[in-house]
Amino acid sequence: MSEKSNLPALSKQVTELVLAGSLSHAEEAFAEAADQYGDLAVVEVLNNIPPQVTALHMAGFDGGKMSLTTLLVPPKAWADSLAFIAATWPDDMIEDDPERIAESLFAHVHGVVFATDDEERRNELLAAASASDHGATIFAILFSLAPKEILEVAGEVISKGPYLTGQTSSDSDIVPVAIALAQASEDGWDRALFELFPEFRHSADLADAEFNDDPDEEPNFLQRSTKELLYRLRKQVPSTRVARGSRRTVGTNIFS
Repeated sequence: MSEKSNLPALSKQVTELVLAGSLSHAEEAFAEAADQYGDLAVVEVLNNIPPQVTALHMAGFDGGKMSLTTLLVPPKAWADSLAFIAATWPDDMIEDDPERIAESLFAHVHGVVFATDDEERRNELLAAASASDHGATIFAILFSLAPKEILEVAGEVISKGPYLTGQTSSDSDIVPVAIALAQASEDGWDRALFELFPEFRHSADLADAEFNDDPDEEPNFLQRSTKELLYRLRKQVPSTRVARGSRRTVGTNIFS
């Protein structure tokens, strides 16, 4: 039986396993397909299964490199799946512990983007992920964890363009992601900045503005909070129906 004739069956098998919560078995199915038919078979399946299924699958790995899906997911398939990732979050965590969710989201994005040293793939992943409204919101959520450093990077982008070094006053792990996004997609970088800082303009005055580190003080200019951005992303999750087993949806009834 040829590879192509097996792909629909593999797609159905992986989808059912993910919806049943058997992520490790879904990865085993991918590994067997890769051994038998090569990595392109896994890529083809990931191109064809519903993006909400990919989101559920990848959410269970936090972008870990042990996941074949992390290593092989096509940029467009990953970008589409990000629209559904908010459906995996418990409602009370958005309200009570938004930073923890943002840190988990960062682990996912960082894990996928930097899973390999392939710079071309990295740029394609970042460009695809940041090209949509939900993608811009996701990067804004990450950047909200280190707004001062993001403004410093913005200042470097304004003054140095593609020659930016990424040096800031902090060694935050957010900075490499911001630098990579700015280098991969000028439009994606701008969209994320505007999402986090609605009043942002390409002005050295704003990029170099003194950032107040006291969370109890009002910011000097408008900045969306992590919690606000998480709720914005939740509203951007598309409504869709998926045939599911007995496993209950995590979070609100997004998939129904």
